[in-house]
Amino acid sequence: MAKVVTVRLSDEEYRRIAAVAKSERRPISNFMTLMVIKGIEESDYVDAVEMDQMTSDTRLMAKLQAGRRDAKHRKGKLVG
Repeated sequence: MAKVVTVRLSDEEYRRIAAVAKSERRPISNFMTLMVIKGIEESDYVDAVEMDQMTSDTRLMAKLQAGRRDAKHRKGKLVG
């Protein structure tokens, strides 16, 4: 079932969102939903270039492996 969410926008934010939604022939609510979901998906995944940068960083990889090993042996404490 669909949920209703109230969002407070400045006049400028509303104008910008409404203009883009109109240019894409979408209702504002549909456009905002699409952009939020797209933002979530982009922040959850690493693209190939970023992954290559991370895996080529030997210092980072060593720290990640040490952290994994420590977690496996329950060393340290969980923060968060």
